[in-house]
Amino acid sequence: MAKHVRPSDMRAETTQTTGMSRAEAIRAGSVWSGTVTTQPGMTSGWHHHDGHETVIYVVEGTFRFETGPGGRTVMEGGAGDFIYVGPREIHREINPGSTACTAVIVRAGNGEIVVNVDGPEP
Repeated sequence: MAKHVRPSDMRAETTQTTGMSRAEAIRAGSVWSGTVTTQPGMTSGWHHHDGHETVIYVVEGTFRFETGPGGRTVMEGGAGDFIYVGPREIHREINPGSTACTAVIVRAGNGEIVVNVDGPEP
């Protein structure tokens, strides 16, 4: 069944992680899609997305992504960039810029959409 979701229809009731604001647009079977906004200077809490593969498309702003042992693998993207996150990959997002960072998220898989954790493996 096709569905049209306007910004005013999006739900903020999805699981949240400190430092970021997620809004759910679509949840259908094994697919989840929505947006995430990280304010300037914010660092999210550490988390993963259980059995979901995730694709992030940066719409505006600067997006820094930390993952891997000790969080030492760092990727930084801007508007127009894509970032892929594998299942159960512990990570956090940082906005080092002076404007809000907004991204569109698409997830496919099973399990919890967001699992907040204390930090990455050493």
